[in-house]
Amino acid sequence: MKRNVIIVILLLISTGIMGKELEKVTLGGGCFWCTEAVYLQLNGVVDVKPGYSGGHVKNPSYKEVCNETTGHAEVVQVTFDPAVVTFAEILEVFFVTHDPTSLNRQGNDVGTQYRSAIFYHTPKQKETALQIIASLAREKAYEKPIVTEVTEFKAFYPAEDYHINYFARNKNQPYCQFVVAPKVEKFRKVFKNKLQ
Repeated sequence: MKRNVIIVILLLISTGIMGKELEKVTLGGGCFWCTEAVYLQLNGVVDVKPGYSGGHVKNPSYKEVCNETTGHAEVVQVTFDPAVVTFAEILEVFFVTHDPTSLNRQGNDVGTQYRSAIFYHTPKQKETALQIIASLAREKAYEKPIVTEVTEFKAFYPAEDYHINYFARNKNQPYCQFVVAPKVEKFRKVFKNKLQ
């Protein structure tokens, strides 16, 4: 019995299913329903969790975050396999699928909870994020300056269960049809070679 278990584990490791060095990054790009829906479709992403980060209140509720009393942003915590999708590619999707020049808002969603933010988990992530932002600024990729916050990750508080996989479960809801769906379609068009 033990020999069979060892053989299965060795097979999993050799096929890359076990033993992967996964990375995490926490991103704020407006409403987390949009950001989650996009990253769930990116090849190399293993997990996406909506939640709250960047504030001063432990275990905040959605209502508290929306009232702007916590300092938190709506974020997604993305777990990815850097052997399949690089951190730079994760940020490429980030900068294409939201407006990084809009301070504390995305479209009609207004407030500090909707700010553009990269909460980096490693010094290398910080370096890469700052290099990409500098490169986008040099290339004048946007008409206005990028206001994306680049901050060291401190804590992540998962959102309430009803936020998880919200778009997939609520596609007919008006916000999903008019806000989330266009972002997902844009992502699928621009990154068609990187879909799961």
